[in-house]
Amino acid sequence: MKQTRYHNLLRKTALIVMITGAAGSLGLVLYTGRNNHSVFLVMLFVVWVLSPFAALLVASVLSKQWFVHTRKAIYVLMLILAIGALIIYSGALSPPGTKPAFVFLVVPLISWLLMAIVIPIAAARARRLTRRRESV
Repeated sequence: MKQTRYHNLLRKTALIVMITGAAGSLGLVLYTGRNNHSVFLVMLFVVWVLSPFAALLVASVLSKQWFVHTRKAIYVLMLILAIGALIIYSGALSPPGTKPAFVFLVVPLISWLLMAIVIPIAAARARRLTRRRESV
């Protein structure tokens, strides 16, 4: 019971933070690209910046049938990536002279890499723990 409440709280918090992070990231990419005359280029940046958020949202919807450990990994990723993206996109950690476009290209790439590493590892770990419990 306590575990279920914790899991539900983590899920709700992660969804709220992720939606806030996506909205904030969208605002920051649009603000940064406000002087760019190419609407197409700005739209490409918007799609690229929002793609990790969309993927995590899809993963959270699909994960209802997955192991609890895998779902927790997704929720923690949602929290870390949303908060990290907002901090980095805000320019708080950017070294002087860094082009803004670089940040908006690299952060989603790193987010995708983290998702591609963390989720399969969490799924494999959850399967291993389940097999151990079943064999005991």
